[in-house]
Amino acid sequence: MSKSRRSFLRNTTLLGLAGAVLPAAPALAGTSSANDFAAEEAAATGTKTVTLLYTTDIHGQLFTHDEFFWINQQPVYKRRGGLDVLKTMIDHYRRQNPANTLLIDGGDYFHGHAVASLTNGEALIPIFNQLGYDLMLPGNWEVVYKKKQMLYDMGHANAAKICANMWHKTSDETNGELIYQPYWVKYIGGVKIGFIGYTDHLIPKRQSPAYSDGISFKHADHNLARYVKQLREEEGCAVVIVVTHMGLAQQVGLANNPAAQGVDLIMGADTHERVREPIQAKYTKVIECGAFGSFLGKIDLILKEGKLTDINYALLDVDPVKFAPNAAVTTQLKKAYAPFAKDLSTVIGTTTTPLVRYFVLETPMDNLITDAVMWKFKPDIVVSNGFRFCQPLYASKSKPANITREFLWNMLPVDSEAKTAMVSGAQIMEWLEKELENAFAKNPANRFGGWFVRFAGLQVNVTIGNEKGKRVNWAKVGGQPLDINKLYSMVACEREGDPDDTLCRIEHVQQPRKLGVLMHDVIEDYLKAHPVVAPVLEGRTTATDEPATLLTQLKGTTYEFQ
Repeated sequence: MSKSRRSFLRNTTLLGLAGAVLPAAPALAGTSSANDFAAEEAAATGTKTVTLLYTTDIHGQLFTHDEFFWINQQPVYKRRGGLDVLKTMIDHYRRQNPANTLLIDGGDYFHGHAVASLTNGEALIPIFNQLGYDLMLPGNWEVVYKKKQMLYDMGHANAAKICANMWHKTSDETNGELIYQPYWVKYIGGVKIGFIGYTDHLIPKRQSPAYSDGISFKHADHNLARYVKQLREEEGCAVVIVVTHMGLAQQVGLANNPAAQGVDLIMGADTHERVREPIQAKYTKVIECGAFGSFLGKIDLILKEGKLTDINYALLDVDPVKFAPNAAVTTQLKKAYAPFAKDLSTVIGTTTTPLVRYFVLETPMDNLITDAVMWKFKPDIVVSNGFRFCQPLYASKSKPANITREFLWNMLPVDSEAKTAMVSGAQIMEWLEKELENAFAKNPANRFGGWFVRFAGLQVNVTIGNEKGKRVNWAKVGGQPLDINKLYSMVACEREGDPDDTLCRIEHVQQPRKLGVLMHDVIEDYLKAHPVVAPVLEGRTTATDEPATLLTQLKGTTYEFQ
């Protein structure tokens, strides 16, 4: 899609959104006899239940889609998600505890789908409000449209916003102030519940630096203990919950940090992990609830005589077989999609293998992307960042799947320009070690939310469990051992705000040059020349101590991705 066409679609849609009237949320049905019985039992025993419904990392995914599961060491694909299905599910569980239920989102809602990107997130605002959220947190991708647009998108959402580690960094009177309130207190179920919010302090390094211009960040342990004390002693909160968008490894690290003493639960997000049993750390427990609107977390806080006595948690599939779509939200989804429908439904290729991005070390989806860039520019090495977003697209030889422009936006929701440079073998080795540290640092606070970088033209063998700087066992370029004294041509996507001599976090590269071609155009050109593709895992990255199908960065706990 050309820049002019994207601009036209975006501008015409925003004009329509400007006059949109948000429909009223549908009234909830009356409570069932089972709920009446529960109320009678609570009255008799003095117990109450507060229910927290929790979504994370929806990434703008509007519709029901293919989803990946790992069962008995094999991939299994099912249909899941759809914000209209999610709405029905939310209403179902609200009716079970209508007076004492809160709906919370852990961030990365406004980015990840074409409709989100083409409207700077604005088309998703009325849908978010229709879902009826009470509380929300900015994720690392909320900054993608820059600070002003983040403030607009989140500001027009009806939910309360919290984040205790994002500050204004400007020349005006707001300099040094928190952008959002650090915590939110809700009196519900006869007690006060306090929620403290934190996003990832590494956002300026993880994302293109320009995205977070005007914002500064600090690690959660900078002020968590102070706010826990304030909520407990000054506000009189019976329950203190920390809502985070930091990634599972960082969140477990925080739960082992003395700053988390007095926290009852960390409700996490960012790494799209599916925690089905809370992870018990030294000071508190941690959960994370998947991504793409495919899952809903349900947390029941059991209260007796004003004190928390138990926490019951379940990770629930957003299953369109069990829950029919909500008609009002379906209408909203169609309205948001309509201006782009013709263009986004255009088929640009076909795959006979699943396009999936859940593996940590190498993915078929990124092999397709890097193969396309290699075909277009023919450098020595092509690099794709360790992105997590994009639900899978299931396909097989007997059941090929169409790749549409909509799915291309899911794979690459930022349509960056291709950039090339000359990089020495020594720089490549240093960069590989840094990227392995970003993904597998023994100190969780140093882990980026993304997975290991992906590439074409380069093969790497690593030992993940080794010390920092000693993980790469060998590397090959074009099948030959990497020569640390040789210069190699490399192509990657431009990161807005990086110095000119930086390429995919490799600093001081030589002969940097933008190629004047957007990544979407590269993929479309490749699929015109190769209309049927079948990407698979090829051993571009292998590890001595983990399988090619590694699905999580978190080790040393009971957690397994399923």
